[in-house]
Amino acid sequence: MLDFFARNRVATLFGVTVLAFILIGMAAPGYLSLSTASVITSNSLVLMTVALGTMLVILTRNIDVSCGSVLGLSAVILGLLLNNNVGLVPAIIICLLCGALAGLFNGLLVTFFNVPSIIATLGTLGLFRGIMLILTGGKWIEELPQSLKFLAENGSIGISVLTVVVAIAFVGVWAFTRYTRFGRYFYAVGDNREAARHLGIRVHLVQISAFVAAGTLAALAGIIFAAQIGFIPNQAGNGVELKAIAANVLGGVSLLGGSGSVPGVFVGVIFMTSIDSALVFLKIPAFWNDFIGGAVLLLVLLLDGRVRIAVEKAIRAKRYGVHAPAPTSTATSARKIASSTPKPAQENTQ
Repeated sequence: MLDFFARNRVATLFGVTVLAFILIGMAAPGYLSLSTASVITSNSLVLMTVALGTMLVILTRNIDVSCGSVLGLSAVILGLLLNNNVGLVPAIIICLLCGALAGLFNGLLVTFFNVPSIIATLGTLGLFRGIMLILTGGKWIEELPQSLKFLAENGSIGISVLTVVVAIAFVGVWAFTRYTRFGRYFYAVGDNREAARHLGIRVHLVQISAFVAAGTLAALAGIIFAAQIGFIPNQAGNGVELKAIAANVLGGVSLLGGSGSVPGVFVGVIFMTSIDSALVFLKIPAFWNDFIGGAVLLLVLLLDGRVRIAVEKAIRAKRYGVHAPAPTSTATSARKIASSTPKPAQENTQ
C-alpha cells in the first residue's frame, strides 16, 4: 500500500481531494450534494480543457503560456461571427480552426526558428491579446444567440452538451497518449529529445502537433466560456494559463517533460475548482479567494512532497532493513571467541 501511494501521484491527490470534500462538508452542511458536484463540474470545464492541451505541450518538454490569449481570441472570433448572422456550426468550426492556427504558429516558432517555448508563447500571449482587443475595439461582445447558450445548459440528466464534449476530449486524449504509437512519442520526445531522433521519431512534428492540439483545445475552452456566461469580456481568458500549469503540476505532470497522465490533470483541476467553490459556499469575501487558493495549493504540494519522502523512507526501511544482533558484554564475547577457537594439537613427547 505504501509503495502504491509513493509511486502513484494521482491516487495521493485523489485521497487529498476526498479528504478536503469531507472536511468542507463537516464545516458547511449541505456542501456534499449532487447540486454542488454539478456546479463544480460546470465551473471546471474551461480550466479542464485548457489544462488538457497544456499537458500535451509540457509532455514534450515545452511550455505554453499563450493559451489564455488563444481562448480569448477564439471566443471573440466566435462572438463576432455569430453577431454577424453566421450559423452556429460554421462559427464553431472557424473558431476551432483559429485556435489550431494559433497553436501552429507557436509550434513553428519553437521548432523551425528555435525560439525557447516560454519566450515564444510569452510573445504570442501579447500578440493574440492585442489582436483580440483590436477586433473588438476594447468593447465587450454581448447579445450572443440563445443557440450558443443552450450548449451550456444542463439537460434532463443533469449534464450539458459541452460537458459531454469535454468528457469525450479527455477520453480521446487519454486513449491517444496511452494506446497509440504517435501518442507515446510525446513522452519519448519529452524524456530525451536526442534519443527520440536517433530512434527515427520526427521530433518537430510531435512538438508542432502538441501546440496545435493545445490551441484547438484552448479554442474549445473559448466556446465553453462564451456559452456559459453569455457574453465575451475584453479580458476573457486572462490568467487561465497559469492555473492550467498549476493544475498540471498538482496532477503529477513533470515540467521537465516525459511524465504525466490525463487522470492526473483531471484530479488536479477538480481539486482546484472545488477549493474555489468551497470558498464561495463558505461565504468568504471574494478578495480572499486568490490568497487562500494559492496558499492551499502550496500547502498541498509541500505536504505531498514531505509525505512522499517519508513513505519512500519507510518503504526502503521495510525492503532493505536488517535486524541487528542483540548486544553482548565484552567478557561474554571474549569467552565465546575463546571457546570457538580450535586448540592446537599437543606434541607427542616420548
